Amino acid sequence: TGDGVNDAPALKRADIGIAVHGATDAAKAAADIVLTEPGLSVIIEALLRSRKIFQRMRNYAIYRIACTIELLFFFFIAVVSIRPREIYNDSNIVDAFTLPVISLVVITILNDGTIITIAHDKVIPANSPQKWDLWEVSVVSTVLGLVATISSLILLVFALQANSNDPGTFFGTLLGRKGEKYVTLDAVRTIMYLKISISDFLTVFCARTRGWFWERRPGYALATAAVFALGLSTLLANVWFFKAKTATERMEPL
Repeated sequence: TGDGVNDAPALKRADIGIAVHGATDAAKAAADIVLTEPGLSVIIEALLRSRKIFQRMRNYAIYRIACTIELLFFFFIAVVSIRPREIYNDSNIVDAFTLPVISLVVITILNDGTIITIAHDKVIPANSPQKWDLWEVSVVSTVLGLVATISSLILLVFALQANSNDPGTFFGTLLGRKGEKYVTLDAVRTIMYLKISISDFLTVFCARTRGWFWERRPGYALATAAVFALGLSTLLANVWFFKAKTATERMEPL
């Protein structure tokens, strides 16, 4: 550290030169860091804030990778393996399970638009310096993404099996519309839209902690965004009003 002209050479040669508050222009020009307030406590504050920023960036990276894995593997497996035409025994039904483009746009707008509030999430700064651990990020995000993918595929299979050819099953009664004990293909699309939308956003609560997701409360901005996104997604699933141009894009309210 230094503040005078005579300190400039030392500040220039130091690994990290710090010019304290009120230093001369020469000292500021030679330093790597210039303190704008008296004392050295601002350095501690800067370290704590930088570690918080690092954790938020890592949490977002895990969330983003996990959601990408879920969307990529779910739709790949669903399109390649699931045959609604054979399950419903109806030649008029499309031979591959897909979701309307508008539903994916809604998921992107709601989830990705509100997830920016993670920049104000509540985090606890680490006691020691941190660095990127690519192995940790890859493993955690892959596990979260695969869990969401598997759960979505299981729900899709059970929902498709609870069709009008076999009414009265547990899932048909549970997921069917009022007065119906089976699930139509249009309703299955709405169910999967809601499942993917909710699981995508809830993934962030698992990504932001290294233990149980409830061990640290989320920031107020993130919590508010979660309530907004989850509530609006649920509301849209119950009053789906987007018009379908083709039968493959038709969804019905739950």
